[in-house]
Amino acid sequence: MTAATASPRIAPPAPELPKRRGAELAMLAFVTVIVIAAQVAADLAQSDSIDSQLLYYALGFMGVWGVAHLAVRFTAPYADPVLLPSVALLNGLGLVMIRRLDHTEREYAKSEGLPDPGATANSQIAWMILGVLLFIVVLAVYRDHRTLGRFTFTLGFAGLLLLALPAVLPSVIAPTINGAKIWIRVAGFSLQPGELAKVALLISFAGYLVAKRDVLSLASRKVLGLEFPRMRDLGPIVVIWIFSLLVLMFEKDLGSSLLFFGIFVALLYIATEKFSWVVIGLALFLGGATLAYQLFGHVQQRVTAWLDPFGSGDAGYQLRQAMFGFGTGGMFGTGWGNGHPEKVPLPKSDFITAALGEELGLVGICAVLVLYVVIVERGFRTSLLVRDSFGTLLAAGLAFSIGLQVFVIVGGVTGLIPLTGLTTPFLSAGGSSLIANFALIALLMRISDAARRPAVRPKPAAAISEQTMQLAKVDAGKIGTHRQQRARAAKRHLDAFAGDPSDELGARAAAIGAANARSAPQAVIDEATAITDAATQHAAERAAADGQKPASERPGTDTRDEAATERPGADARDEAAAERPGTDTRDEAAAERPGARLDGSGGSTRQAKEADVGTRGSGADGGRAEGRSGAANRATDRAHNGHDDLPMTPGNWLDQRPRRPEDER
Repeated sequence: MTAATASPRIAPPAPELPKRRGAELAMLAFVTVIVIAAQVAADLAQSDSIDSQLLYYALGFMGVWGVAHLAVRFTAPYADPVLLPSVALLNGLGLVMIRRLDHTEREYAKSEGLPDPGATANSQIAWMILGVLLFIVVLAVYRDHRTLGRFTFTLGFAGLLLLALPAVLPSVIAPTINGAKIWIRVAGFSLQPGELAKVALLISFAGYLVAKRDVLSLASRKVLGLEFPRMRDLGPIVVIWIFSLLVLMFEKDLGSSLLFFGIFVALLYIATEKFSWVVIGLALFLGGATLAYQLFGHVQQRVTAWLDPFGSGDAGYQLRQAMFGFGTGGMFGTGWGNGHPEKVPLPKSDFITAALGEELGLVGICAVLVLYVVIVERGFRTSLLVRDSFGTLLAAGLAFSIGLQVFVIVGGVTGLIPLTGLTTPFLSAGGSSLIANFALIALLMRISDAARRPAVRPKPAAAISEQTMQLAKVDAGKIGTHRQQRARAAKRHLDAFAGDPSDELGARAAAIGAANARSAPQAVIDEATAITDAATQHAAERAAADGQKPASERPGTDTRDEAATERPGADARDEAAAERPGTDTRDEAAAERPGARLDGSGGSTRQAKEADVGTRGSGADGGRAEGRSGAANRATDRAHNGHDDLPMTPGNWLDQRPRRPEDER
């Protein structure tokens, strides 16, 4: 039988999402225009002239973020196109405000005869370059965010060590600054290890909760409609709560302890989808806050200043000045360089939002907050789109950490909550915070690249003719799961191995059986039956088209090998096989003998094949038949080695395959 050849059926490729790198580049160019315009406005307002270094400043800013864009284009082409421009705009506005404050400090020091205080903006630019380099390294090294899951416990231990390091070091190395012992100073450089610990602990929390979320999701009882976990599953959240209290006790860092505990509770809720964990977390937070207020004096001062900033003396000075700054700015602000943000304590770091609020007004500070909202929203969108659980938790944790940190610092500056001492991401001056947040954004962009990248569909193992595929599909649908159909399928499975190797369907059925009979017998039965039924139907249609009788109506033709009707001289060969002694294809006694068909001794199909060889040889010597048998054996060996698309002789395979208990029956 000659099957019509056709191109193999290949699943259509998944629609490719646009990479949007061009849109990212356009937004970065727009960001550069905004930042340079803000710097020009600040220079004109302060000195009625433009700084001579502005051109180099602009070229450097474009170069740094252009390199970051190229790194994203080549290492994470499907990453979110909005994240990088949003971060660049926040960082640029922060640099403009820091340079504007540097100018005011220099003018004040000159008028008072004090030494030059130095330019904080220059060091901030250096930290920005280092942060962008770390951003590129993270994207280049970690091409798959799931590899970070292997370091769950290692990063967890490193994060806890970094967080506790200032508390155990002497005051010479870890001095107390502004009431908190969170800094390490070595060789003139200062470092805040808690910022680096934030990223390490985020990865560790995500990896741990992915592995343990099934256990943490188990419920013991319902209280007011909420399913609360078992008491023995409360260990992780209690450990993190105790560690947060220890950080608050020894380092007097209210912001870090609140940040880490809040991140863990949020990830716990996302992983288990149990609101009861949020209730437990809030209860532990309130209990810890009450305990901290009773034990620690600096916590009492901050709470007192929060409740009554105008009546708390020096404790409320920072908050009062911040409120005066917001009030001076009004709705649209005083404009770049026209305010007095230097009167607010720590205007370059903790209170930079108050400085921006004075010169940009309510509209400007709301625009800055919208940028943070965009980053957080894009992070949560990525967590919903990514295909693995670890990426979902990690992206959600990264986005939530930025949102929580902004809420804590802005809420403290505006008087919504007590002051905590955290820095505003990408805006505030500080090398540790800037570098850690650049690493955080790099991880978020790596996950977004995996989430938006089209899924790769597997290619078909081998080309199958369209006719074979269609016939197999039609007849496979007729195969049910009833006992009678299973018995018929088992019988047809054995008959399928008797097909002629020159027949495409018969050879494929034999090859499928030879390659897969040991590993998946039921699957082999189903597929072999479908292919054999297809061959039978196709042979009948071919015979009807040629005006011949079906194979079942011609005497001496084995109905179990209906595909043989298409071969020239098939009837003669079958009759010859029937006339030879001991080779009757209807020999029921031979069929009833145990193992008669399986071992090939006296089997009708085996004898018919021998007659076929003799007839085709036209009187040739046994050497030619032996040569054909050797070729068939080699074809059988190739089929056993996994080449299921090569022809083989079913009789040889039946001789070589191992005997099974059901064969004896």
